[in-house]
Amino acid sequence: MIQYIKVDSRSRTETIDITAEVRALVRKSRVRDGVCQVFTFHTTAGITINEGADPDVQRDIICFLNKLVPVSYPFSHGEGNSDAHVKSTLVGVSQTIFIEEGDILLGTWQAIYFCEFDGPRSNRKVAVKIIPGNR
Repeated sequence: MIQYIKVDSRSRTETIDITAEVRALVRKSRVRDGVCQVFTFHTTAGITINEGADPDVQRDIICFLNKLVPVSYPFSHGEGNSDAHVKSTLVGVSQTIFIEEGDILLGTWQAIYFCEFDGPRSNRKVAVKIIPGNR
């Protein structure tokens, strides 16, 4: 069964930590071992795993992506959000996380982020699919 997390963004480009919400869904599922797939349906958003301890890391990622793919580039797509589509492609729209002993398996400093590239938006949707292992 797929479960959903709703995300509201406050800025055009930002990362939003969804680790606690994903962890809660995994614990609620009572799956002891398996995988957790996290996916966003939006073509101007992404899902990534990166450092969750120092907020400067997230600021650096956003700053670099904005310099790499500026809004002002002369894109052909006329809606004014082509940069968001490119950033979504670079970051990707899904992540797979192992489940071990009933919890998501992340590194000490890792967190799961919803990446907004065309905000602010309300009711962005993240799908979480928990797949039990064969044990």
